[in-house]
Amino acid sequence: MIRAAQVRVVDAEGNQLGVMATGEALAKAEESGLDLVEVSATAVPPVCRIMDYGKYKYQLSKKAKDAKKKQTVIHLKEIKLRSKTEEHDFQFKLKNIRKFLGDGDKVKVTIVFKGREITHTNLGMGMLKRVAEEIKDVSVIEYAPKLEGRTMIMVVAPAAAK
Repeated sequence: MIRAAQVRVVDAEGNQLGVMATGEALAKAEESGLDLVEVSATAVPPVCRIMDYGKYKYQLSKKAKDAKKKQTVIHLKEIKLRSKTEEHDFQFKLKNIRKFLGDGDKVKVTIVFKGREITHTNLGMGMLKRVAEEIKDVSVIEYAPKLEGRTMIMVVAPAAAK
């Protein structure tokens, strides 16, 4: 005996129409001018819903677009210094760090040691501590100064993100 595939049907308002043959469910959907959409394929019998599929997809895309509009993206900006950076250059870099933090971005402050400078890591550590001290009113240290190979790194985040 060949049996037609059975599906559980839910109408556009969310009312259960019961279990019926697939052809009959398609006829009901066509009669109301809507689409028959499979909601749960793993259920026994599979669950189908009568709905306007185009409108449903449009509403999903609108929700996704609104969610994307409300999210904030935090970028990681990098400022590179040397252990021998002069005062004017240091102040200029400090101004940029403040600007990035004001925009809501995190800042990775990097000190690169070249050649024999690596023997004076204390100068680099002092410079990073000075940066931290100068911007402590607008920032929070997220990643403390640490030497990794020939570079010393510190990451600071805006104080509002605390």
